[in-house]
Amino acid sequence: MIIVVMGVSGSGKTTVGKALASALEIPFYDADDFHPQANIEKMKQGISLQDVDRESWLDTLTNNLAKWETAAGAVLACSALKETYRTVLQSGVENDVTWVYLYGRSKLIKERMAGRKGHYFKPDLVDSQFADLEPPQYGWHFNISSSSDHIVKSILDKLRHTD
Repeated sequence: MIIVVMGVSGSGKTTVGKALASALEIPFYDADDFHPQANIEKMKQGISLQDVDRESWLDTLTNNLAKWETAAGAVLACSALKETYRTVLQSGVENDVTWVYLYGRSKLIKERMAGRKGHYFKPDLVDSQFADLEPPQYGWHFNISSSSDHIVKSILDKLRHTD
């Protein structure tokens, strides 16, 4: 089982993803941990990543998804902003990825980002993520105005009913 929790930075992907992975007893991974150093430096400087910047990152994630699928499965927190990125990520696995899209208002996400400490992603880059965002027309969509506990419970309920 591969689950990708997606959305713009600050939408709660890591919080929801970690709790979900714990409940399912499968590994959690954060796509941010797989960015090449050049991407991290750009984001630290407040420079938006372009598609070309994301190519090697997506290739790394795609290869890892294939490995994780054959092992215990995984929950991956990943922005996966564009349909082309999601297509690349899906190409690495044999079974369908379960997509969980976390969405919310820009104002709420910026408030969350302002309170975030120790992350290299600059809050002023949120607008560029919203500009790049192509919401999926599939998967499970959750408004982040709900608590992360409620979202995780809802995902677990949906997983139980799709088996």
